[in-house]
Amino acid sequence: MAEPAALEAFCAFFNKLDNTCTEKLYEVYTEDIVFSDPLHKIAGRKALERYFSTMYENVEQCQFRYHVRQLQGQQAFVTWTMTFIHPRLAGGKPVEVEGCSALTFADDGRVQRHRDYFDAGAMLYEHLPLMGSTIRWLKKRLA
Repeated sequence: MAEPAALEAFCAFFNKLDNTCTEKLYEVYTEDIVFSDPLHKIAGRKALERYFSTMYENVEQCQFRYHVRQLQGQQAFVTWTMTFIHPRLAGGKPVEVEGCSALTFADDGRVQRHRDYFDAGAMLYEHLPLMGSTIRWLKKRLA
């Protein structure tokens, strides 16, 4: 059974993560981690390290506010609001994205499975210069 401290360590780690500390993924992830989100599916800690390093390369700031945390056995669920600044998105202004993470912990307290759920349009596409206005228009039409 995973301990609440493991879930708190996971949350704290993501608020320290940037392109200079991705090599510390071993602290929270097992070697055979499987990570997926609406844009990617990645297997293995080395591949995940490359993914995070590339993703954070141009991010000027990224912070998570955690809301609901649930832990039962080896399974955990965390809702969050991510606020980030990327110079090529939203004119360099902060972008907020609501999401949640479903986690499976290994016996050693590290994460073995990590799946993020969020609106990729709200995170990325809506903030691209040409595509953004089209995506926002479509969302309004479908609402």
